[in-house]
Amino acid sequence: MAPRIGPMGEELQMPDKDAKAMMGTEDTPGGKASPNPQNLRPSVFHSIKFFVLCHSLLQLAQLMISGYLKSSISTVEKRFGLSSQTSGLLAAFNEVGNTALIVFVSYFGSRVHRPRLIGCGAILAALAGILMTVPHFISEPYRYDHTSPADMSQDFEASLCLPSNKALSSASSNSSCSSYTEARHLAVVGIMFTAQTLLGVGGVPIQPFGISYIDDFSHNSNSPLYLGVLFAVTMMGPGMAYGLGSLMLRLYVDIDRMPEGGINLTSKDPRWVGAWWLGFLISAGAVALAAIPYFFFPKEMPKEKQELRFRRKGLEVSDLPVSKGEDSSSEQSPADSPEKKDNLAQIAPDLTVIQFIKVFPRVLLRTLRHPIFLLVVLSQVCMSSMAAGMATFLPKFLERQFSITASYANLLIGCLTIPLAIVGIVVGGILVKRLRLGPLHCGTLCLLGALCCLILSTPLFFMGCSSHQVAGISHQPGAQPGLELFPGCMESCSCPSDDFNPVCDSSTRVEYITPCHAGCTSRVVQEVPDKSQVLYNNCSCVAGGGPVSAGSCDSACSHLVLPFMILVSLGAALASVTHTPSFMLILRGVKKEDKTLAVGIQFMLMRVLAWMPSPVIHGSAIDTTCVYWAQSCGRRAVCRYYDHDLLRNRFIGLQFFFKTGSLACFALILAILRQQDKEERTKATKPNPGLQQQLLASEAKKEPEESRV
Repeated sequence: MAPRIGPMGEELQMPDKDAKAMMGTEDTPGGKASPNPQNLRPSVFHSIKFFVLCHSLLQLAQLMISGYLKSSISTVEKRFGLSSQTSGLLAAFNEVGNTALIVFVSYFGSRVHRPRLIGCGAILAALAGILMTVPHFISEPYRYDHTSPADMSQDFEASLCLPSNKALSSASSNSSCSSYTEARHLAVVGIMFTAQTLLGVGGVPIQPFGISYIDDFSHNSNSPLYLGVLFAVTMMGPGMAYGLGSLMLRLYVDIDRMPEGGINLTSKDPRWVGAWWLGFLISAGAVALAAIPYFFFPKEMPKEKQELRFRRKGLEVSDLPVSKGEDSSSEQSPADSPEKKDNLAQIAPDLTVIQFIKVFPRVLLRTLRHPIFLLVVLSQVCMSSMAAGMATFLPKFLERQFSITASYANLLIGCLTIPLAIVGIVVGGILVKRLRLGPLHCGTLCLLGALCCLILSTPLFFMGCSSHQVAGISHQPGAQPGLELFPGCMESCSCPSDDFNPVCDSSTRVEYITPCHAGCTSRVVQEVPDKSQVLYNNCSCVAGGGPVSAGSCDSACSHLVLPFMILVSLGAALASVTHTPSFMLILRGVKKEDKTLAVGIQFMLMRVLAWMPSPVIHGSAIDTTCVYWAQSCGRRAVCRYYDHDLLRNRFIGLQFFFKTGSLACFALILAILRQQDKEERTKATKPNPGLQQQLLASEAKKEPEESRV
């Protein structure tokens, strides 16, 4: 939070008439609005309650647009041929611009017009969301096979075992690969990285300036309630992002330019790409609308003079009238105390930018020398690394491991994991407040939460199944591809090497990359209730000649997706319980003058050490489990097949590693707190020799006086 600039007395010297007009209905008898329309108009934008409402909606929309990419990460990979490492780096770039500028927010503080700067940041975030959709409009329509767009339907007779496919595939390959195509691909990727960076920059002033503005102009007793409402509404943003992703990914990516013959894909087809870009447009519109009121809020507003009425009923002291002088003195006392002025010397408002930059490293080093602060930050870095990797790649993991659609995966995360994580944060705060937990008990609560989270993640290693067999593909990374079931069965087919149209032999649970690789020469469509099923016949590489059905083979353990998600969600809830008590350890562990910068340093380190590298680390680990890469113009594009056992062990193993690190940090914190508590008790019970000598000397002086008497 930024320091306040300017004395409070200036706010209270406002004329009574203007103050009542700006305070709205609070100072009018009976709660009725003033009949004067000139006073009625500005009253809304001079109410801190209305600012809390607007800021809650803005942060909700801002977190929704920031988290939407994570809900559609696998779709973006398929659409633009990206590896998981590249997509993880793309997701991490949201934190680059944020981290680069967040430190200077504590310097500027109230020097700027905070509401207008919040509005400008929100407009920039909305423009970044619109920029994120540009790759969809400048790219060619999505083609999930190599037929001509002029065909009646894109995959009619596509990928069949026909001699003419050789000429068709070579012509298609030559026409699709050119320097212009590669340049456009690089431009598309560059636009997305730029948009993510601007999205992070736009979010810099929103939360810090909003919180400081609420704290400055709300009543001291109402400020915690307002911030609690703000955080409660804000926490729904990620859940809404996954819910929006679930809805948008049910729509086809080119819904705005559908081919004339339609498409023969369903959302269960591995080639399906949903309308990922539509969610960015909706989120950007919501952010832009939420930003409009901020251009009408004043730079400063009268400080709220009354507590909320439902709070005043239980407090007899607050019902007593308070004089103007007493009110101003009570409000100014915390800021005007000599100790407070000395403590804020490091971040005094008269420091220049250069002086602030010179002072900041000294405060940073002094804060990092505190063992409790350092261990709490390291534990939160581990927890945040786990959360960042899970939020980015859990939808993709569920799609691959349990053969579910991207829409259903987002629905499970938005309806189970995010709400339970919110409940965990609330429960942690309630336990700290109701039980009045001190630092030692906060450390114990953090240790128990991390331990239970680690225990719940252990069964996840065994909740999955091995990959089904894919003809011609080995499931051991680095090994040579295996031979076909019937060698020489597809020699006359001239199958394109970069085509992807999987078919499944349900009798043997063997999957083929295309019908051509299965040696199929004919295609039929069977009409069944509510849908049509595509079958391929006369397959020379299949026992009995087929038929084989279009699409990948379903996972044998798809029924485990709900138990898996329940364990993941319960683990997320237990990990979230540690959020508030660990935050209290920082506030109660560092010096009073360093609290503001300590919190800023904490969030900066979490971004630099967790939210930025963790998606890249998880994406790189996922890429190492790939057994078949798609090729685009000679370069490695998206992964088509993974080794499911390796994918599960490495993804869950990374989560387990970060949870173990957090548990170790909390164990060390608890050991240090117990040692400090033991030393304090020893000092309290141990008699002071200096005090005993003073008592003996005073008694010796009294004895001669008594003898003289």
